[in-house]
Amino acid sequence: MLRRKPTRLELKLDDIEEFESIRKDLESCKKQREDVDVVGATDGEGAIGLSNDHKSREQMINDRIGYKPQPKPNNRSSQFGSFEF
Repeated sequence: MLRRKPTRLELKLDDIEEFESIRKDLESCKKQREDVDVVGATDGEGAIGLSNDHKSREQMINDRIGYKPQPKPNNRSSQFGSFEF
């Protein structure tokens, strides 16, 4: 591998302004999420909201990886086939 001198990176004013605007956007989104969580917890829907968030999070993951779970049948013939007892 060839060795070369390190390149110099220059930080421009535009880069700093872009970073600050993105950081402010992320902070405002975080505050909105916290406000929604606090409002849901004070209404007594905190536990229900968490379970819905868990399901939606699980559903989002399944959609992202392409997994489509099939419900399991609960009758005995599906578990044991056509055996007679």
